[in-house]
Amino acid sequence: MAFTGVDHLDHSIDTTNRWLDDLAKELGTEERREAYRALRGWLHTLRDRLTVQTGAHFAAQLPEIFRGVYYDGWSPSSVPMKYNREQYLDAFCDSSSIRGPAAAPALASVTRCMRRHLGRGALDHAFDQLPKDVRSLLDPGDRDAVSDTGNEAW
Repeated sequence: MAFTGVDHLDHSIDTTNRWLDDLAKELGTEERREAYRALRGWLHTLRDRLTVQTGAHFAAQLPEIFRGVYYDGWSPSSVPMKYNREQYLDAFCDSSSIRGPAAAPALASVTRCMRRHLGRGALDHAFDQLPKDVRSLLDPGDRDAVSDTGNEAW
């Protein structure tokens, strides 16, 4: 479908729409705005927890429009923020406006969707910088996140 008449931008818009539709289904909603808020919050919270180099490497894997969302409001001089599990969840809630018992499942839903679209390697490299309690929040089914003892001091 032609949105702008510029093939590269039209492809990015199409990809964005497919990802949002997939995420909305994953979240159990038909509200693409809710899917966008969840994805935006997920991207911003992860971005702020990563080093500049790892964050830039991760962002390069994203479709162009989501790369812009990822970088929106970013302050590279203040990263990485050292969130523990509760602080990470609070930051996600603040960024996404998803609160209460829906927040943790929303994080896991976005992670599952991102794994489908980006693949395991792109996420694993970023997740390797996270302490296991944060990784288990993002990816509760990941055995490495549950059993690893490597980055707990972060």
